[in-house]
Amino acid sequence: MNPYFKVEINDKGTFLKLIPGDSGLPSIQEAINYLEAKKVPYDVGVLGAFFKQGDPDKLIPLSGNRIYAIPEGSVIRVSDDRMTATARFYPASTGGKAITKEDIYSECRLAKIVYGIDDKEIERFLSEKQYATDYVIARGKPVVEGSDARIEYNFNTNNKVRPTLNEDGTVDFFNLNLVNHCTEGMVLATLTPEVRGEAGSDVFGMVIKPRDVKRAILQFGLNIELSEDKCSIRSKVNGHVTLVGGKVFVSDVMEVNNVDNSTGNIDYQGNVVVTGDVKSNFSIKTSGDVEVRGVVEGARIEAGGNIILMRGINGESKGMLKAGGNIVSKFMENCTAEAGGYVETNSILHSKVRAGTEINVMSQKGFITGGEVCATSGIKVKTLGSHMGADTKVTAGVDPSVLSRMGALNKEIPELQKNLKTTLPILEATKKKLAAGVKMTPDQVKQVQALAVNVKATQEKLIADNTEMESLKEKLEEGSAASVDVMGEAYQGVVITISDVSMVIKETVRYCRFIKDKGDVRIASM
Repeated sequence: MNPYFKVEINDKGTFLKLIPGDSGLPSIQEAINYLEAKKVPYDVGVLGAFFKQGDPDKLIPLSGNRIYAIPEGSVIRVSDDRMTATARFYPASTGGKAITKEDIYSECRLAKIVYGIDDKEIERFLSEKQYATDYVIARGKPVVEGSDARIEYNFNTNNKVRPTLNEDGTVDFFNLNLVNHCTEGMVLATLTPEVRGEAGSDVFGMVIKPRDVKRAILQFGLNIELSEDKCSIRSKVNGHVTLVGGKVFVSDVMEVNNVDNSTGNIDYQGNVVVTGDVKSNFSIKTSGDVEVRGVVEGARIEAGGNIILMRGINGESKGMLKAGGNIVSKFMENCTAEAGGYVETNSILHSKVRAGTEINVMSQKGFITGGEVCATSGIKVKTLGSHMGADTKVTAGVDPSVLSRMGALNKEIPELQKNLKTTLPILEATKKKLAAGVKMTPDQVKQVQALAVNVKATQEKLIADNTEMESLKEKLEEGSAASVDVMGEAYQGVVITISDVSMVIKETVRYCRFIKDKGDVRIASM
């Protein structure tokens, strides 16, 4: 039993009686809280002295006057998370009324507790009458959080596999492991659907909503079948599986000896392997990967995935490579190349090369000489430029097309604003005339309608241009962190651009990093 106290009233006044329990006497602070809550007068000094004596046989004088009887009652506390309400009951004073079940409900209503009231706990108190004891008389309903949908892919989705740089400085272009082979019937991905949560409630009756869960569906292309429950996909053929933009593709592989007069141009929805060469003026276009084990001459290769050239390309100033993924080539000479991912090669000579992420030319004799090279994330090279002064430009951080587009928008946006400034007043004046009842001829009505269509189109175009400009500015800002790393020599005359600022190397430097700092391109140590 917990210790408690009771207010006693007699002809001599009002007193407090201490009832000891298993842990001794009640605390003075609890007594003070109770007396103040019930507005019973007391002298704190007298109260403290009697509590210090700790004699339960002595009544503690509170007042020389008789007070009105105090009914049996409780103090209700609600937890910080509002999920539990605890009642602590105290006995009635002399002549006070005993508490009933309805009284307890009434006290709950006064405390605005309306949910999860525990009848059994209330009845337990009424039957055992343990005072100064906590009874949890109401509990909220905890919210049940749901779970997001989850997709598990049963193949390697990492397309950042790169050639190995050997100790002797050469690059291993043969063991790339870029192809994910699959067999007929193979489960490619499984979906665990989302589970919606259940709302909860606190003891005040306030609804607690679970967090929103993310849905997902299995997205896939040809040669794949979906299970009846829509929770798994299987390959229908033996082939190659890739994940592009959250969508699973399976394709067969087309293999040819050479791309020349014997084959003509190749346009294929899958992967292409050329065991020999790709001759000048021929082309390969595919939605998958292209692997050429021989030499690429002045040909055109477009791939939705990666392009792998085991022996490189001598483009004869007309060769072109365009990959949605990465480009890996032993060498790149007199060609144009564009990769959505990275470019990895031993050398770049008199070529225009762009990469969506980075360009690495890090073999033993890795060099970029002549031409224009651009990478969004950064460029790493052994030798940059040449002592012969070949015209070499490298750009890191932003594609030059971004700067070009920003320039076009800077001209287009003011023109659109000027157009609106001229046409809007005319349209508004015409609307006022119509509202005033002015009649117009059919031709005038057509002119007004055409003007309204023009204004709406101009406004939509202006919004789209401003949105695009903000996006381009973000790309420009992101590019400020890019760098050009040179592990060997960077020769004089090379033009280096980081984001939107440029510099020309005045004299040959070694083993350095070029970065954008305070609005200029500067040389930093590695």
